[in-house]
This record gives sequence, structure tokens and C-alpha cells, in this order.
Amino acid sequence: MHAKLQRRQTLTDARRALVLDAARTVFGEAGIEGASIREIAKKAGYTPGAIYSYFESKEAIYAALLDESLLRLQTAVAEAKVSRSRPDKTLAAKAQAWFDFYAANPRDLDLGFYLVHGMRPRGLTSELDHELNDRLYDALRPCEDALLAMGLDAALALQENTALFAHGVGLLLMQHTGRIRMFKQSADALFKTYLAQLTQRSAAPATKEDAGEPASAGQPDLFGGTVRPNSTDT
Repeated sequence: MHAKLQRRQTLTDARRALVLDAARTVFGEAGIEGASIREIAKKAGYTPGAIYSYFESKEAIYAALLDESLLRLQTAVAEAKVSRSRPDKTLAAKAQAWFDFYAANPRDLDLGFYLVHGMRPRGLTSELDHELNDRLYDALRPCEDALLAMGLDAALALQENTALFAHGVGLLLMQHTGRIRMFKQSADALFKTYLAQLTQRSAAPATKEDAGEPASAGQPDLFGGTVRPNSTDT
């Protein structure tokens, strides 16, 4: 009986995977708004009714694809080396891990940022959108934790982690669209340079404290000025 149930589950998983593979193609061609259950079913070789036995809507299929992508992203980041005595090295390893994941998997970047059809969340419920955002943030959190371990306060660590992700994604978009070539630059090399600069900036507060200078004197921001930990300036 157990073997029979296991075979049934294996068949269900295989059919579900086939639906997701078909949906990935359809979403890539038509976007989440242009896609339909009928088209996904046709691509998978099933009837629309059969699709509904696995997913309640096309939005649920899209969410499942993105969830799968984010799980692989989390795994890639989790496998990056941690240096307990050198949080700066941990930061570099974790950040490079998510950058390399999206560099090697451009369709996952498209999926994660809804770039298959425009640049805003389309069609997902608020609940699904928040759930998937949390999953993405979980993959980026190790970088923020490393920044905290380097001596940044929570607000500045969040600010720097946000800027790091935005910078990396911008470079990835330029790489995947080919626009980086007009500058004769390497996206990976530019990302590594940004990481090195971030490490230098983030190490500065601890260095000042060690030298007896007050940490409240200010910390370098992204543009060479100073930002106070409790500043509300934008």
C-alpha cells in the first residue's frame, strides 16, 4: 500500500513539474497578464481541467515558480562560505552568491522582478506578494547580518544591504540586456569593486571607535558624504 501511494505521489510530482515547465515558457512569452490556464495546459499537453487539480489559478502557478526559484537562491546563498572571525569575508561570499545565481540564471531574475511583462507586481495577491518578498529577503538577510557583525547599526545595515542589492540587480540587468557592452565594462568586476568599497565603508565605524573617536561623528554614505545613524534625511 505504501509503495502504491509513493508511486502515485511520484506521478503527481512529475505532472506538476511538467505544468510548471510549461508555465515558465508561457509566462516568458506572454507575461503573467497575457498567460492563460488554457495556454499553459496546451503547452503541457493537458486539459485546462487537469491543471486546476494542481493549481487554483495562473497566479498560483506563477507564485509556485517564483517560490521554487527563491528556494534555489536561498540554497546558493546558504552554501556560501561563512567566516565567523571575518564578517567582511562573509559579506563578500554571501553577496557574490546571490549575484552569481542571478548572473547564471537570467530567467530567474526576470521571474523574481516580474520582468516577463513590465516592471511591477502584476496579478499576484497581496498575500502572495508579501510571502514571496519575505522569501527573497531571507536570501539577502545574511549580507545584512554580516554588516551588523561589522559594527553597523540596524538602520544603516538595512540601508547598505538595500543599496547593495539595487546596485547588483542594476548591473545584472545591464549584463542580461547587453547594455554593459556599450561601456566596455564587466558586471562581475564592477560588483566586486562595489563590494570592496562597501567593506571599506562599513569597517570605518569600528576603526574610529578603536581609535577613540566617537562613532556618532558620522559614517560614510554611498556618495562620499556622511550619514548619521539616526538621521531621517532622504
